[in-house]
Amino acid sequence: MIKMSDVARKANVSTATVSRVLRNPHSVKEETRKKVLRVIEELNYQPNALARQLRTSRAHTILVVVPTITNTVFAQVLGGIDQLAGEYGYRVLLANSNGHKEKSMSYLDHLKQKQVDGVILLTSELGEALLADIAKEYPIVLTSEFIPGSIIPTVSIDNVRSGQQATEHLIQLGHQRIAHLTGPLEGLLSQGRLAGYKEALERHGIPYDQGLVQEGDFSFESGSELMKGWLESPDPPTALFAANDEMAIGAMKAAIEKGIDIPNNLAVVGFDNIQFSSIFEPMLTTVAQPFHDMGVQSMKLLLKQINQEEIEHPQIVLDSELIIRQSCGANKVNEK
Repeated sequence: MIKMSDVARKANVSTATVSRVLRNPHSVKEETRKKVLRVIEELNYQPNALARQLRTSRAHTILVVVPTITNTVFAQVLGGIDQLAGEYGYRVLLANSNGHKEKSMSYLDHLKQKQVDGVILLTSELGEALLADIAKEYPIVLTSEFIPGSIIPTVSIDNVRSGQQATEHLIQLGHQRIAHLTGPLEGLLSQGRLAGYKEALERHGIPYDQGLVQEGDFSFESGSELMKGWLESPDPPTALFAANDEMAIGAMKAAIEKGIDIPNNLAVVGFDNIQFSSIFEPMLTTVAQPFHDMGVQSMKLLLKQINQEEIEHPQIVLDSELIIRQSCGANKVNEK
């Protein structure tokens, strides 16, 4: 059986250093930590997790709660979380709430029972007030959704600004009748992108038309069905900003099936820059989020809380980027 002393000998460090890497990796220099972790992997050293937990009152496990496992963007965020968690000796457990507040609440019991050391929430379905109460007592991070002025540590992009940028891009291409497919409007993320859409219209003196806004559920099917309704109206939109790529692609497919030329008769901008957005024809113009970095930054915030370290910037806002492709028609405009 491989012992801690075997790891220490091969890594040329003390057993105390190996113990710190396992117990409190943040206290060890990065170069030393990586060397020890590499030896642990090479030797397949299996520390007694139960004994370690009893000694340290830590499970060295964190929980990530997602609203649905079918949305591919969460996998990219998870990749960033898992990368940093592994470097610091933490395991990552995944929990799927399926959009149910009760399920999300039940997962937080793992925190109270000290089965996990912290939780990263990729959904705000529990609401700001409840999340703020939990954040006062336990290490949690809210990722992808931003609550201005909140005490809850968060990592996100500026969804309002990004929604505004996407809408203004369509306005600059000459569009006035711009439709918006929102996500579920109980979510802060969807509310922010809708607010950005409204701000862009107001800034350019375009009246807000409630008939050009429909609430979807982030699915391909909802994008398709809602677009069919618009296309049957006497005055359909000439452009669409969808709150995610799946709805945008669903809407484009419905329009193409009706003989609508994209982008000449309908310009489309999505959100997220999923892999399929650059494969679908025409390729989708979209707002790209730094999903992997969001995961890394979320884990950093959580580790600081677990280690009771001061957090200078509890609300991290990362940059998004408008990726211009074929679906908006900008390339054709530039060619003229």
